[in-house]
Amino acid sequence: MSDLPTELKYASSHEWARLDSDGTVVVGITDHAQEALGDIVYIELPEAGASVDAGAEVAVVESVKAASDIYSPVTGEVVEINPALEDEPETVNGSPYADGWLFRVKVSGPEELEDMMDADAYQIAVDES
Repeated sequence: MSDLPTELKYASSHEWARLDSDGTVVVGITDHAQEALGDIVYIELPEAGASVDAGAEVAVVESVKAASDIYSPVTGEVVEINPALEDEPETVNGSPYADGWLFRVKVSGPEELEDMMDADAYQIAVDES
């Protein structure tokens, strides 16, 4: 597995979250998740304006192997989705922590991020699974 970005927070369901300076949280899936899925062919993202709850299903990633639900790591309102993924969902395979982000949330409570794992804890969880 590649080195995990230490500035991100991680969910046991293999999503990552990054709190940006504007107070929004960018969400994507980890390198481990995209590797397990294989070649991603379609991503169904939530709509901008949708309310999401931490731990709730909000998106679906389909690959040549399987379809996998994506869960929101935070509660809030989706303010943006990654438009590049509509035509190029495979971007997630090549750049899961940068260009392959999924959506951005205006969070209700940024303290939810404190309940997520840091990179070291996530790596241990992946190694033990």
